[in-house]
Amino acid sequence: MAKTRPGITTKTKLGKRDLESYTIRGTNKIVKVGDCVLMRPSDTSKPPYVARIEKIESDARSNIKVRVRWYYRPEESLGGRRQFHGAKELFLSDHYDVQSAHTIEGKCIVHSFKNYTKLENVGAEDYYCRFEYKAATGGFTPDRVAVYCKCEMPYNPDDLMVQCEGCKDWYHPACVGMTIEEAKKLEHFVCSECSSDDEVKRSQNGFASSPTADVKVRLVADVSRMKDFRVSVQVLFTPD
Repeated sequence: MAKTRPGITTKTKLGKRDLESYTIRGTNKIVKVGDCVLMRPSDTSKPPYVARIEKIESDARSNIKVRVRWYYRPEESLGGRRQFHGAKELFLSDHYDVQSAHTIEGKCIVHSFKNYTKLENVGAEDYYCRFEYKAATGGFTPDRVAVYCKCEMPYNPDDLMVQCEGCKDWYHPACVGMTIEEAKKLEHFVCSECSSDDEVKRSQNGFASSPTADVKVRLVADVSRMKDFRVSVQVLFTPD
């Protein structure tokens, strides 16, 4: 069942006209169709809702309404928040609504997953989206996603990872027996499987293979370098 958001849903009436923009009350910020905005929740203890503006219109009494498409946070989805969800992750839902424009608190930016991982600095207004979400069924698009590390989990851009110089896979420090502090100090890293392979080569060739010159410890930013193996997102989102 789709979530309900606070605000007023209006019926179609005569005298409505489409607007190109709306200035957020109490500010000089202008929002237009296609912009992402923060909308005031009924429960002030909760963070603002995030939505994409699909239409702005004014009625005969100059009441301004916005048709929006809601973004859901992971904890608002049927499966809840999981380990691989980033703090700024959102799902673009199929839940549309009509709200009073006065509930808009501010603007924000919802980046693509790839563009978000390239940001040098993440501000309070920055979010990202890599899935579309069906509010009624809990389904996701895409329903499969790349995984990596021994834990075979999708990439969380908030997590520090290390890359093996041998197989080029990425690993969480905890999954390979390291602390985050130890991982940050590394200049080179070889996973246990590649270390075993290197020892076999040394015994056969009589010398150690040369490591690559690049330092392979950083925050993962290139999702194209993940494993090709894919896993169903819907399975991962199934409550325990």
